[in-house]
Amino acid sequence: MKPLPGFRDLFPEDFARRAYLVSHWRETARRYGFVEFDGPTLESAELYRKKNSGGEILGQLYEFTDKGDRAVALRPEVTPTLARMVAERHRDYPKPLRWFNVGTCFRYERQQRGRLREFLQFNCDLLGDASSASDAEVVALLIDLLRSFGLTHKDFVIRLSNRQAWYEFLEGHGVEKERAGEFLSIVDKMEREPAEKTEEKLLPFGISLASLREFVERSEIPSLDPLLADLEARGLRDFVRPDPGVVRGLAYYTGIVFEAFALQGNLRAIAGGGRYDRLLKDLSDGSADLPAVGFGVGDAVLLELINEIPAAKVQEEAVLKADAPTQLYLVIAAEERRLSALSLAQQLRSAGWRVAFSLGAERVGKQFGAAEVSGAAYAVVIGAEWPRVKVKRLADRHEEELTEGGLLAWLQENRNLKAEV
Repeated sequence: MKPLPGFRDLFPEDFARRAYLVSHWRETARRYGFVEFDGPTLESAELYRKKNSGGEILGQLYEFTDKGDRAVALRPEVTPTLARMVAERHRDYPKPLRWFNVGTCFRYERQQRGRLREFLQFNCDLLGDASSASDAEVVALLIDLLRSFGLTHKDFVIRLSNRQAWYEFLEGHGVEKERAGEFLSIVDKMEREPAEKTEEKLLPFGISLASLREFVERSEIPSLDPLLADLEARGLRDFVRPDPGVVRGLAYYTGIVFEAFALQGNLRAIAGGGRYDRLLKDLSDGSADLPAVGFGVGDAVLLELINEIPAAKVQEEAVLKADAPTQLYLVIAAEERRLSALSLAQQLRSAGWRVAFSLGAERVGKQFGAAEVSGAAYAVVIGAEWPRVKVKRLADRHEEELTEGGLLAWLQENRNLKAEV
């Protein structure tokens, strides 16, 4: 029996790849002073129906009535949960808040490459500061996050826009503010849908596709200038490009919006986010009113991208090899020394080493084969010469002969072994 459509089995090698992503997510966020939080995977469905938190996500909810007759939903994203939590206790924390989350999300949407119905998502949000400096901080964090996987400005670009420019466009065309969300949803899908379908959707607004494209191609966004100057000072300007065509599909964005796109292959956006200055106020019925900006990136699309970029793939493979589940493999060449081998294994494990050995009597050759498969860097041969052992480097078969006590001392002195394996 296979998993449900859009869900995954993560075998050890798959889980190791995802753990590689998560370690970089956490490390990068902490370098920027962000702290980790989490909330429930199951929320009240009403949380996603609140004003300005809807958009197409409402049609993608895994929603049902629980045994307490409550309308509940598996979280499709973390931002509404974050807003609810911050609204409840924001007075307990100094501002601005720098929070990040690594959590599972669920969306019932059409499956496609890099898009699943269950996925792990990384979110970073900065709350309590309305300046462009906050916008630049989260965009810089996203850039550094993608760079940490070996990607360069030749591999991805972050397209920047500001919804305020679109609100002015709509006002100039006589479109009511209440219909802005519907209109921006059309713009968001414009690149992915046939021109005829976009023209049809625009008819009720009295706006042609030609005028829409002209606005995207010719418009400048002066409000982005402080952000661009900030990124220029950081040496990150080459990673971003102003692009009015980016609007983001979620209804709660209020200002700057951005998406990271791969510069090769057919992947959709790698990551996306923006400013949502009214969401906390709306979800708290006015009791909390904090400006906020943040972004999210999912594991599935990022893993696909790493597969496509040779340098990123090489880096991933090197890190996974260095983080092999076994560092030292004890080859028990004399079965009568098994109890001595068990004692040594326990000492090594207590000292922080990852140690494996055969659980029953095996031929020496088979044990060396198991050592290779395990990813161990060294095999420690325990034979009739005990308490003397041989340490063999599996990469080139270089050998050292040591006493039991000498082995522990040698490992202590050669701490770089952990980096090699």
